[in-house]
Amino acid sequence: MLAGLTTWAMLASEALAVTDQAGQTPPARKVSPYKPEKLTDSAKVYYVATWGIDHLKVSYTASGNLIRFSYRVSDPKPAAPLGDIKSTPFLVGQRNNVVLRIPVMEKVGQLRQTGAPLAGQEYWMVFSNKGNLVRPGDRVNVVIGSFHADGLMVE
Repeated sequence: MLAGLTTWAMLASEALAVTDQAGQTPPARKVSPYKPEKLTDSAKVYYVATWGIDHLKVSYTASGNLIRFSYRVSDPKPAAPLGDIKSTPFLVGQRNNVVLRIPVMEKVGQLRQTGAPLAGQEYWMVFSNKGNLVRPGDRVNVVIGSFHADGLMVE
């Protein structure tokens, strides 16, 4: 009985195999065995201790036309340079060495939050990604004055 059930299961799985219009099974999609790391634990400790921020995130938004960098302030005093209007933020793509800048709108100004940070608040800034130069899965560096966040992955 067990042998008959095993044979039936093998036949059923062959019948359910996906085929294309030519009647052939498409090749299996390759899947990387490596899992992407967002931030290591030591990096998280470093950013909280040195810059007073956590929850660093880089997102692919607006159909790829914008890349959003966001962070949460845990200690306002060391996080102050990130919101300084005098510092110019850059996002550097590691894959193709492209430098993205924050767009400036006529009536709105720079698309970023500036001013004195408050503990527990999340802050963001967006970088123009015209030409889709940075893609999800890419590693990027965020530079704001003396602040550097290296190797962040775009989600």
